[in-house]
Amino acid sequence: MAQRLEITRLLGRWQDGDASAFKDLSPIVYDELRRLAASHMRGERSGHTLQATALVHEAYIRLVGVEADFASRKHFFAMTSRLMRRVLVDHARSVRSAKRGGGALKITLDESRMPDGEGDPGILELDEALTKLAAIDERMARGVELLYFGGLTTE
Repeated sequence: MAQRLEITRLLGRWQDGDASAFKDLSPIVYDELRRLAASHMRGERSGHTLQATALVHEAYIRLVGVEADFASRKHFFAMTSRLMRRVLVDHARSVRSAKRGGGALKITLDESRMPDGEGDPGILELDEALTKLAAIDERMARGVELLYFGGLTTE
């Protein structure tokens, strides 16, 4: 409980322009951010070139530039989780654009052969589905995002 209050206090100081507060906040939230990054990475393919630690660091870099008013520590972690998702989507897009023609349609002259699939839907497909769901029901999309990326359960 004391740590939760300390996180909220440091977030407030950071938002008020105290740069040292972010430095003090980092070691307190790092383990939770690693857990969150690991949860995001569980849905990725094996052999992914981005590791959980790199995902945390990339989210941190993006977080420094965010002009957000964090209402609480939960809001901070939710925002960071969304940044991690964006990092993974951006990474997947860059890999896809460089690999096998950037996702260009594969055409075969042999009708008996189907193009190789990637198996389970990847982060780009998931992001697209969540974006479409958010257009219909924003709250439901956030719920799915918390279940898939945040490691929450239906309970």
